Amino acid sequence: MALPSPAASSGQPGVPGPAGPRGPKLHADRRNEFGQSFQDGGEHYDRVRPGYPLDSVEWLVPQGATAAADLGAGTGKFTALLVERGLDVAAVDPSADMLEQLRKSHPHVIALQGTAEATGLTDSAFDVVSVAQAWHWCDPVAASTEIARILRPQGTLGLVWNQLDTDVPWVHRLSRIMHAGDVHKPGFRPLIGPEFSGVESHFTRWSDALTPEDIMELTKSRSYYLRANNATRAKVMGNLEWYLYEHLGHAPGDTVPLPYVTQTWRAVKMRAAQPR
Repeated sequence: MALPSPAASSGQPGVPGPAGPRGPKLHADRRNEFGQSFQDGGEHYDRVRPGYPLDSVEWLVPQGATAAADLGAGTGKFTALLVERGLDVAAVDPSADMLEQLRKSHPHVIALQGTAEATGLTDSAFDVVSVAQAWHWCDPVAASTEIARILRPQGTLGLVWNQLDTDVPWVHRLSRIMHAGDVHKPGFRPLIGPEFSGVESHFTRWSDALTPEDIMELTKSRSYYLRANNATRAKVMGNLEWYLYEHLGHAPGDTVPLPYVTQTWRAVKMRAAQPR
């Protein structure tokens, strides 16, 4: 995954001049694979991936917040909700292609190439930092340290995941065909560094209206499919066509409410220890 590019001073909250901080490179094989698979395809990702329910951001953002950073922002799906709340937003993502799509949709958002471990943003600049659909690709310890650096005192860290609602039997089987391996097991709790305390969670059940064709395009935006060879991709698409059209009996163009669960987690930056 790319390290942040030096950003010229813009006069916007949280955006440094050329001497912005640079953290350690990501090193885990899984995170590297993710970075490679999502470098391209921003337009497709933006078109087929779902947004997030409004109550997720309403629960997450603290009262009186004015500035937010969205890390792993992708094409701006969660960024959009922060903007709608009237916050000054800086968006960070390792993929230039994803950021290109974000800038098209949100030209007034400061968009920087970087990672959660090395954002390129200034110290103590934000009331809330969100990481939507990306924390599992981060080094949680290094990312927590970096996020604590850019948060103001008592600032909020928010972690958000859209996941297929596998409590619904047909969706559980769909998730296996799609190789949606990021569905959390019961009792999941994200690993967050010692800079934060008071971890709380919020769950929202909702559905996204798709066609069977949309579901197949959604599958093509997932990291498993993007990393797969042509034979594996053809097998996945064949299995999906059988499941959606033959087994479930949908016709092309049918409206299929696809159930989701959005998990939102928040934690508060701890006060720095006072010298004795």
